[in-house]
Amino acid sequence: MSVLRQDPTTHQWVIVAPVRGDRPHSPAVWARPELPARDPSCPFCPGNEDQTPPEVARDPADGWQVRVVPNKYGALGGNGSTERGGSPMFRDMPGVGSHEVVIESPRHDARMHDMSVEEVSRVVRMWRARYRELIAEPQLRAVVVFKNFGTLAGTSLVHPHSQVVATPVFLPRLIRRLDVATRYFDDNGHCVYDDLIEAERDAGARIVEERGGFVSLVPFAAATPFETWILPTSHESSFGEIRDEEIEGFASLLRSTFGAIRAACGDPDYNLVLYSAPLNGHPEEYFHWHVKILPKLTTPAGFEIGSAMSINTVLPEDSAVALRGALHHAHAGQ
Repeated sequence: MSVLRQDPTTHQWVIVAPVRGDRPHSPAVWARPELPARDPSCPFCPGNEDQTPPEVARDPADGWQVRVVPNKYGALGGNGSTERGGSPMFRDMPGVGSHEVVIESPRHDARMHDMSVEEVSRVVRMWRARYRELIAEPQLRAVVVFKNFGTLAGTSLVHPHSQVVATPVFLPRLIRRLDVATRYFDDNGHCVYDDLIEAERDAGARIVEERGGFVSLVPFAAATPFETWILPTSHESSFGEIRDEEIEGFASLLRSTFGAIRAACGDPDYNLVLYSAPLNGHPEEYFHWHVKILPKLTTPAGFEIGSAMSINTVLPEDSAVALRGALHHAHAGQ
C-alpha cells in the first residue's frame, strides 16, 4: 500500500510506493574499474599541479593532502556589481561568485569510506575554511558544499574531489527550509531539526548511527531510496560554527555512512549536499546545518519532474535496517 509522507523541514510531500520497486528496470549500479594510485593524465594527481588554475589553499603547506583550486569551468566567478538589471520579466545580474574544487586526496583511487578518519577530517577542515572565508564576502549570500560521485551524479573526473560554490543570491531550496524552520520556531519555540532528532530517537526505526556528537538517519519522508542525513546532535545553525573538537566525530560518521551505503546498495553513484544557514558568526535558533547523501538508485521521470513530488520505492525504515546491518557487518569484521 502506497503512503504519502510529509517532510517536516520543507512541508513537501513524498510518495512512498514500495510496489514500484518491482517494476522491470535496468540496474543503476555497475561494477567500477580498478583505479591506479596515480594517473599521469589526471590534472588532480600530484605532479600535475600546473594543469589546474592557481591553487587557493592546501593542507599541509609543505606538500599536500588536500588542495583547493578554482573550477576551470566554474559556474560563477570574480567580483563585481550584484545590481539587478532588466525588467521584472527579464531580470538578470552579473555571474559573480566563486566555484572551487576541493581535491580530497593525492591518491587517484582514494574513496572516503576507505580513507582514515584523519584524512577525512582534513577534508572537513578545508570545507569549513572555504565556507568561512566565502560567506564573509559582503557580495555573497550563500555557500554550498557538495560532492558528486559517479557519472549518474554529474561528475566528470574520478579523482576524489568535492566542490564549493558561493552565490550572490539566496538559494531557492535553502529559502524554503529557512522559511519552514522560522515558522516552526515561531509556533513552537524550538528548532524543527532539534525536535526531529529527538522524535527519531524516540521512534528508533530510522536512526542509523550516533557517535561523536552527530547522528545519521534515514528521514521519515525520504525522497529517494537510502537518502541519509547527518546532523550535529547539539544545535548549530551554520556549518561555519563547527568546532575543532567536533570535526573528528563528523568525519568518522561521514566515513562510516559512506561505507554502509556502499555495502547496502552495491556501491552506487551519489550526491552529497551540505545545508547551512547563510550566516557566519551569527547563530540562529531556528535552523540546524546538516548533510544530505542521495544515492543515485532511481531516475526522476515525468511525474516527478512535472509535480516536484518524489516517489520513493523503498520504505525509509527498510533503508535504515539495511544500513544498520551493513554497519554491524563492518564492525564485526574489524
